[in-house]
Amino acid sequence: MSEPIKNRYDFIFICDVKNGNPNGDPDAGNLPRIDPETGVGIISDVCIKRKIRNYVDLVKGCSIDDPDVEEGELGYKIYVQEGAVLNERNEKAYKHYGLKPVDKKLPKKVEDQRKVTQFMCDNFFDIRTFGAVMTTGRNCGQVRGPVQLCFAESVDPVSPLEMSITRMAATEAKEDKENKTMGRKQYIPYGLYRMEGFVSAPLAERTGFCQEDLDLLWTAFMNMFEVDRSASRGLMTSRKLIVFKHASKLGNAPAEKLFELVHVNRVISQGQAARSYADYEISIDTEGLPDGVEVKEFDYIAPMA
Repeated sequence: MSEPIKNRYDFIFICDVKNGNPNGDPDAGNLPRIDPETGVGIISDVCIKRKIRNYVDLVKGCSIDDPDVEEGELGYKIYVQEGAVLNERNEKAYKHYGLKPVDKKLPKKVEDQRKVTQFMCDNFFDIRTFGAVMTTGRNCGQVRGPVQLCFAESVDPVSPLEMSITRMAATEAKEDKENKTMGRKQYIPYGLYRMEGFVSAPLAERTGFCQEDLDLLWTAFMNMFEVDRSASRGLMTSRKLIVFKHASKLGNAPAEKLFELVHVNRVISQGQAARSYADYEISIDTEGLPDGVEVKEFDYIAPMA
């Protein structure tokens, strides 16, 4: 049985995109998300979580039909997946303990309530990590995850663009073979994005999030784009992960003070458009690091076998 982590962590993740759409907005014709007032690009936390889930699912290869783990053991099934029926996943907890579900209600006994919620944490990596609301038809409670992410924002304003594309093939035989279907492709030429995140030790105790889970999370951040390529997203690359580890469970310094120690500066002339990672320099003010906090910087983490 793995022990939950005992330390608080704050971290910064830096990635970039070249000639791609890192996170389209369906309310804006799938154009890259931006802050309309500043032009700063945005990647939602949900978008990054999706890629982390995909990486863990690929690496661990746990099917929803695989045997359930016993309490305290680590399972790596993924709760939120494309095409998943969440109530069917919730019902697995009731079947495991031989409990009869009542629509939208938790079991009457507090002990049974704890069991079904803990079952979901034990078996599903993304619940143990990010939490989940499982209060639908088959109620397994609500879990607040120890890992929380902010939106990623581009260091500089980005320029969302569209280009016209054509399809040479006809949809049906009766169509004129010279009929070419027109379409649009949305992208930005280049953007460097910075995301802040947090890992809570007290919440990790509740879900069972352990050091093995944390190592897998860091690995996922640095490898998730490598296994989730798409022409629409262009060239997306994980560039750097900066992790602040606190000596205590509740932390030894405010997160914002630590984030202020990381500087991303342009090394090209003012007014020149950034077009590559080499146009920036990232530095950490280690001299300003508070007592009880250590920092690690990752440019690469080998993918897990």
